[in-house]
Amino acid sequence: MHLRPARPNSPRSGALTFQRQVLARGMTRPIKITTWNINSVRLRAPNVEAFVAAEKPDVVCLQETKCQDGEFPLKAFKEMGLPHVVMRGQRGGHAGVAIASRLPLELVDTPDLCRENHARVIAARLPSGLEIHNIYLPAGGDVPDPEANDKFAHKLDFLDRLGPGYKKLKKGVKRILVGDLNVAPHENDVWSHKQLLGIVSHTPEETGRLEDSRKSAGFEDIARLAVPDHQKLYTWWSSRAADWAASNRGRRLDHIWANKAAMEDVQVSSYTIHPIWRGGWKPSDHAPVSLKLKA
Repeated sequence: MHLRPARPNSPRSGALTFQRQVLARGMTRPIKITTWNINSVRLRAPNVEAFVAAEKPDVVCLQETKCQDGEFPLKAFKEMGLPHVVMRGQRGGHAGVAIASRLPLELVDTPDLCRENHARVIAARLPSGLEIHNIYLPAGGDVPDPEANDKFAHKLDFLDRLGPGYKKLKKGVKRILVGDLNVAPHENDVWSHKQLLGIVSHTPEETGRLEDSRKSAGFEDIARLAVPDHQKLYTWWSSRAADWAASNRGRRLDHIWANKAAMEDVQVSSYTIHPIWRGGWKPSDHAPVSLKLKA
């Protein structure tokens, strides 16, 4: 697993130049997939553009886009070398998911996971046949009691549907599931397991459901294949901290899973959290996370 700073590059020309060179030489390279809760794609399109120029992902999966489909900045994504975009947005400035790609995308049906019919799930197929499922799981509010907090009840319902929904899908299809799942399942996925046991995102009700769903659907948690369980691992740091980097009170809320069919192509050692993109100009409170797979 790598924690690598960004490389300086021209925001628009770098990625396109690299791609043209690869095509001209007839070379093949791994497919690089990134997941990122961008917390408003219209506001932070420049952040995505800079990231794409520096890190050259082939596919970027975004959560919390906070826009309707007609408001999505398609032109900006085309100019950054990701012209193929599928999206699902909604009114009200909440939720929203999108997949932007250098390669053509074909929409794929997804399980029925959200009882509120929010824009939280989208999936697409690459020309290779690989399916990428992008999920923005409900945060669940602040009170970890489904009787007192309907947002938490909604989150638990979503988690209960997750495993059975994916277990029903066609077997043998290479499938990657990514997204902001808003649950930090392991003890070392939070800065203090003891202090956060009663905090939404790390309660036993959530962590147990998430792990049961992952295992029952046949997915591997790539982060914990790449990084030993005893090592702290975060992808999110609260914006409420005066200095998020200094306090380093993070949680691993952003995930990349792969099913058995896809695991043969996964380059586990390529798993990368990019914490530098948690800082800088008007950052999201999430860092992007990347993985490479054989082309």
